[in-house]
Amino acid sequence: MNKPVIDEHILIEAASHGADEFLDVVLKSLRDMIGGELTAEWLQKLNADQITLLAYQTLRDEVMDGGFVQLIHNGYGAFIFRNPTAKALKGWGLDDLAKLIKKCYKLYMEYHEEIERDCSDDEFMALFERFSKFDDFDDDFVENEEEWTSMVAYYVDEHLDEFVEVKS
Repeated sequence: MNKPVIDEHILIEAASHGADEFLDVVLKSLRDMIGGELTAEWLQKLNADQITLLAYQTLRDEVMDGGFVQLIHNGYGAFIFRNPTAKALKGWGLDDLAKLIKKCYKLYMEYHEEIERDCSDDEFMALFERFSKFDDFDDDFVENEEEWTSMVAYYVDEHLDEFVEVKS
């Protein structure tokens, strides 16, 4: 298994600034190790926890920026919805997030091909109105993101050796 190495003092400093900073340090080390992009080759070299953490970051970043429509349009729908992301997050104690992903899966399966099509900026912006069925899922995510991120950070902290190698 491949694990990036992080200096212990960097982790401690980041944790003192909160869950987001702590996760950012762990995620940055993972992203740096894989060259910034999760490829099929890296999917085989990382463990399930590392992949789940990268999936959570992708989910959080995309949904917080432009909702599930943006996530799907930008090509991340399959990564989130066609992998055991919900099951893995449930195993981390994020039951409500897992339920949200499962509920959103139905809309993903129904509309993903249309949402994933190449389009102009104006056509992209029109997707949000056309697929307003995603709005409640977006709202639910935004309302709970801070709590869920804290829960993810807690899980990562409690299982740190699954994600990175800490150097004293």
